[in-house]
Amino acid sequence: MLEVDKSTFEAEVLQAEGYVLVDFYGDGCVPCQALMPHVHDMGDVYGDKIKFTALNTTKARRVAIGQKVMGLPVIAIYKDGEKVEELVKEDATKEAVEEMVKKYYAMV
Repeated sequence: MLEVDKSTFEAEVLQAEGYVLVDFYGDGCVPCQALMPHVHDMGDVYGDKIKFTALNTTKARRVAIGQKVMGLPVIAIYKDGEKVEELVKEDATKEAVEEMVKKYYAMV
């Protein structure tokens, strides 16, 4: 899992080729903390075809707003720099994230 910030987000996500998952989380976000270990585990399983990244929105508010991330947690999939799908708040469950990851993993 690659930790990105406001200075590396563009290069690592928006300019990346192929699929990139971004785990948008924030300090004090309990659902984010609960979901994070599962997303890290998925990175170990699916990381050979999908790049797994995480962005702390507390430290990168402008990036989050620019990506239309208004609530947390958000798990988003980008392809060649374009957001193609995201799971927001209650929809960002361990099962839903894994289903989304498997869908894009199969496309690579």
